Amino acid sequence: MIELEITGKCQLQCAHCLSDSAPSVPHGVMKLADWYGVIDQAAELGIGKVQLIGGEPTTFPGWADLVDHALSRGRAVEVFTNLFHVSAKGWAVFERPGVSLATSYYSPNPGEHDRVTLVSGSHERTRANIAEAVRRGIPIRAGVVGVHDGQLEQLAVEELRALGVQHVTLDYARGVGRAAKSTPTVGELCGNCGRGRLAVMPDGSVSPCVLGRWMKPGHAKQPGGIRAVLDSPEWAAVVASIPERRPATLGGCPPNDSNDCSPANSPACNPAYGFAPASLGGCPPNDSNDCSPANTPACNPAYGVAPVAVALGGCPPNDSQTCNPANPAPCNPVFGVSEL
Repeated sequence: MIELEITGKCQLQCAHCLSDSAPSVPHGVMKLADWYGVIDQAAELGIGKVQLIGGEPTTFPGWADLVDHALSRGRAVEVFTNLFHVSAKGWAVFERPGVSLATSYYSPNPGEHDRVTLVSGSHERTRANIAEAVRRGIPIRAGVVGVHDGQLEQLAVEELRALGVQHVTLDYARGVGRAAKSTPTVGELCGNCGRGRLAVMPDGSVSPCVLGRWMKPGHAKQPGGIRAVLDSPEWAAVVASIPERRPATLGGCPPNDSNDCSPANSPACNPAYGFAPASLGGCPPNDSNDCSPANTPACNPAYGVAPVAVALGGCPPNDSQTCNPANPAPCNPVFGVSEL
């Protein structure tokens, strides 16, 4: 996946934002034609998915044209939007085949949500548009980010699932952008930046991911473009400096079958989260929202942890995410659970 941070402008001013986005921030030096070129390069490199992120990407003039261009090159597109405002044209773009949405959510309590975004009324508008996206059948995932003590983020996860959002992750504010209390370090990353993903910033600089924005080993408009950056020793050095995620058996975060790292995560390998229900042959181990270094505990049996039988309260990886022994039997393979 390639993450295109097409603007720093945003209607919100979230306290933990990975950038310094705000209503007064400009879009950046990259013009529409420049972004077309980046998408073309990504297609030539065989990168299968283009993510538009910001700031709020839908504030960028021509964002819908970028969606169309990526789709015309056979790329899937994800728009990472705050869903604060969606126009009729926006809904029409979101409903196009090959387009999916991602968003952030903070609390079922309007005051707590708005405390994070610093914009009154943002909770009501975002929640309503999440529900509308589900109603329209638009693929959508949501990340809940813990920012303040006592934020009710776990209840936010449950609310999103009740609204019909199938892929929900829980993470905590990372020390990047406005949340940084000091110079960012690779310890803020999940271990997948630069491995199966890269990002292009509003100024055209190339980074291993939007979270690793302070590492800039090249520029999209340099001779040779993105391919030259990826082939450079500078890129190799940056990727080598990022510790890889460890498997669960060695103390890494479970489950370890995807490249997820909020807020801009890449697709999971099969069995994938929310791609197919068990009845259709899918088997997403969906009992954990883990993403190192800020991971949430998986229900039992956790990956790399001794299994607990279902009859004794264990929780095989189930598609319902309810962690309830009364769930229907999971599809095969059953991870570490013996049938009774």
